[in-house]
Amino acid sequence: MTRRILIIGGGFAGLWSALGAARVLDMESHASSNVEITLVSPKPELHVRPRLHEASPENMAVPFLPLLDAVDVKFIEGTVDCIHPTDHSVDITTTAGEKQSVSYDRLVLTSGSRLFRPPLPGLAEHAFAVDQIDDAVKLRKHLEGLASQPDTTARNTFVVVGGGFTGLEVATELPERLRAILGDSVRPRIVVIERSDAIGPDLGPGPRPAILEALEHLGIETRVGAGVVSVDATGVVTATGERIDAGTVIWTGGMVASSLTSQISPQLDRQGRLDVTPDLRVIGAKNVFGAGDVVRALTDDEDHYSLMSCQHALFMGRFAGHNVAADLLGLPTIEYRQPFYATCLDLGAWGAVYTEGWDRQVKLTHAEGKERKLLINTQWIYPPAADREQALAAGNPNITY
Repeated sequence: MTRRILIIGGGFAGLWSALGAARVLDMESHASSNVEITLVSPKPELHVRPRLHEASPENMAVPFLPLLDAVDVKFIEGTVDCIHPTDHSVDITTTAGEKQSVSYDRLVLTSGSRLFRPPLPGLAEHAFAVDQIDDAVKLRKHLEGLASQPDTTARNTFVVVGGGFTGLEVATELPERLRAILGDSVRPRIVVIERSDAIGPDLGPGPRPAILEALEHLGIETRVGAGVVSVDATGVVTATGERIDAGTVIWTGGMVASSLTSQISPQLDRQGRLDVTPDLRVIGAKNVFGAGDVVRALTDDEDHYSLMSCQHALFMGRFAGHNVAADLLGLPTIEYRQPFYATCLDLGAWGAVYTEGWDRQVKLTHAEGKERKLLINTQWIYPPAADREQALAAGNPNITY
């Protein structure tokens, strides 16, 4: 009788969970001949979300079927509508519109996160985003269409709501993108609005001087200490009552976990994430593991918890995949640990700032930081080649780089 490991989600955590599980089955081939791994995702491609602020977001999808085939992982192209933990099954709607019920012996939830969109007046109708490829393509088409519009102050004003990681990358990329669209004679006004009292609140004081230097160098304005309370077709209004007329408003107001988490457990953190044991098993759900943006996992022995980032999702996926397969085969699981933590913030033509440690000690800035960012974004976070040996090696949770 076939036993199934089902992985929900084809992002960084899901893809590397598949590699991690396949590696265990390969090593334990004598005991795993009746075990199959199935991954469910709306499309057979990895969306490289950390790069969606760039000029060609439609190119940020990496097909992964050849990789799954190389490690004998099955694929279902569809969306999970409902999880039934007590029955060990999920309801799926395929891209062809068919309804399926798929059973599992072990489940790995890696369904990711989505942009938090509060019910602000006008937000849904008038604000752009870079959360998903479709969002980013919509923004690209809008920006490219500006050249055919009358040269007005509103056309040339751009508001980025949110001064966190994504907001800063979006804002600092805009000058170069707009120069290519509108020409050198237009000086766009770009304003970043952050409701906290400082730009980059979650990044801390370490990289802030570099961030502020970059913003000044690029001519980007900031508003801190007051968020946006409404958006309309011609601009925004902040909590202080200031109105900024702008033809382009981009919302980057934080992330929340996939709503599927609530079908596993009602115990969620403020971002909708599940708590897990050290081996990434969902607390209260014996046969369910989780990885990536849907879980809050302890990363080290100093009480640091995972963030919604590909850095944590990718590594966590290896551990979740290893452990779900080991658990099904009756082998010991291992504790997820990821003590090394780094950030690399793209700051457009100024460069980038690279930090290490949870206190974010600045190690590289300007062109050196940009070189590191390019390495991360174009090589390190991409899947391995569709070669069985390389793919299985990439699923090793003991990789230290």
